[in-house]
Amino acid sequence: MEQANPEVQVREDLAASLKGVMGDAEQVLKRAGQTSAQEYDSALKRAAEKLRRAKEDFIRLEEDAMLHAKHAARVTDRAVHEHPYAAMGVAAGVGFLLGMLISRR
Repeated sequence: MEQANPEVQVREDLAASLKGVMGDAEQVLKRAGQTSAQEYDSALKRAAEKLRRAKEDFIRLEEDAMLHAKHAARVTDRAVHEHPYAAMGVAAGVGFLLGMLISRR
């Protein structure tokens, strides 16, 4: 069995947490007039806990994205310094293609 990518798992956990928060919030709003204060407080605490976990997942996902972006920037910088002419050629090619796509509109 393949092991799941940790980033994908964090995204899935975040999505599940947010869905749970939204579901709890909907329940709290729908049943606000029908429930006792104790049930209302309990539902509100569950929603707050799920929101806290979702926030932690989001922060972890943001930190992972920053680490990957920094790594990609270092690798790109190193590649440009090691192969400047190839980098200029690639940049010119990408610029040409973008120019062609933009001019077609």
